[in-house]
Amino acid sequence: MKLEHFALNVQHPLEVARWYVENMGMTIVKATDTEPYMHFIADSSGDVMMEVYCNPPDQVPDYGSMNPLLLHLAFVSDDPASDSVRLQNAGATLVDEKQLADGSHLIMMRDPWGLALQLCKRGNPMLRNKW
Repeated sequence: MKLEHFALNVQHPLEVARWYVENMGMTIVKATDTEPYMHFIADSSGDVMMEVYCNPPDQVPDYGSMNPLLLHLAFVSDDPASDSVRLQNAGATLVDEKQLADGSHLIMMRDPWGLALQLCKRGNPMLRNKW
């Protein structure tokens, strides 16, 4: 089996989808303009999608209060330092930065709504296909 998508209940799905398209190179594959404002957005490979929506609105997790290690979105980055600065200029916040012994460079951030995202440049890439 192959993973099609994962879903996140968010307070502002229209804004979240737009931010990920504008700043993370994602593409809207399918969207609705009525509640729950479901948006399927794909990464640059077109092989991974996430769905953002607001349903039910009273059960949106408080992503900003969660430890980033409980839930985060990890993106491959050729230059995490530059991408971090660019994303901070777009409203993201820096959480942590690590250089690992294997040559990996990992930067943990939060998007403007508090959801944790990680920029990954692996010393030993784990994905079979380059994005």
